[in-house]
Amino acid sequence: AAGLDRPQVVSHAQQALNYTLFDCKWVPRSARLLCLGSAARGSGLLQLYELRGGRLALLREIEKAKPLKCGTFGAASLQQRYFATGDFGGNLNIWNLEAPEIPVYSVKGHKEIINSIDGVGGLGIGEGAPEIVTGSRDGTVKVWDPRQKDTPVANMEPVEGESKRDCWTVAFGNAYNQEERVVCAGYDNGDIKLFDLKTMSLRWETNIKNGVCSVEFDRKDVNMNKLVATSLEGKFHVFDMRTQHPTKGFASISEKAQKSTIWQVRHLPQNRDIFMTSGGAGSLHLWKYEYPAQRSKKDSEGAEMGVAGSLTLLQNVTLSTQPISSLDWSPDKKGLCVCGAFDQTVRVLIVTKLNKV
Repeated sequence: AAGLDRPQVVSHAQQALNYTLFDCKWVPRSARLLCLGSAARGSGLLQLYELRGGRLALLREIEKAKPLKCGTFGAASLQQRYFATGDFGGNLNIWNLEAPEIPVYSVKGHKEIINSIDGVGGLGIGEGAPEIVTGSRDGTVKVWDPRQKDTPVANMEPVEGESKRDCWTVAFGNAYNQEERVVCAGYDNGDIKLFDLKTMSLRWETNIKNGVCSVEFDRKDVNMNKLVATSLEGKFHVFDMRTQHPTKGFASISEKAQKSTIWQVRHLPQNRDIFMTSGGAGSLHLWKYEYPAQRSKKDSEGAEMGVAGSLTLLQNVTLSTQPISSLDWSPDKKGLCVCGAFDQTVRVLIVTKLNKV
């Protein structure tokens, strides 16, 4: 009987594409979604779809010079809903989807491909300036304010003599007031670095011994609470970000979800303790985090240290023979999500019974 109460992952609509899909995102406050990627001839494609019943209707297709790797609405206002993209040429562009021929903002942000992008300060989420963070194969992580042309407001790069690592993933957090803000970045060698944008310093770093594919805070607009980091080897780590021990850093729990790469983690917008991971074997895993009885304790020296909670697997489903490389929950409709896989298919899913867990 317990199985009947578990959330189910139902495939609602799917669409075959004739290009390599790298990212998909819901357009806020709409039944529309964006798909972006690389056409066979090496150009970039951006497609806008609308969900109509059980099918996806293509509204618009835009071709760009360079393949598009990643995108975010996070720094845009709800009125404008401008979409920021990072491409294979290292360019950061912001598009008005109503008139997408010429970007409203454009900067050659990096020397190599932009692997990951995130936005904060827009959509009514998080305090402070509307900023975009980009992470690139060139080893740098940069923060951009679209109101400031050409130069980043922050540039995190390897120090002199330090080897540059491919940055695979970036995420904003701690944006709960005008002053505070952090960026978390994950690298190909397993490094995770937490940059404090208020003090412009490296606040914490660790290594999870495996390439970091995706990092995400459970919420961007609260005091740091939890961070999930996923890796190449089928493992992910949940860090309790409430208590930072002077030497041990943040407490964490790790889980081996599957044998293959965990490409993405995305928290349910309506419940920060539920998140989905997407895997290299074409599977999705839905997780719930349970807090411990006490979130912190004192060590032998009397310093506060965090206590990690536990994880429950709510559901898992295999949708594709190829990796699911992108995933996005609808911010407006609980349980509605979209995922893109390397089988060149975009799928809209409904996850049921999320209010029962």
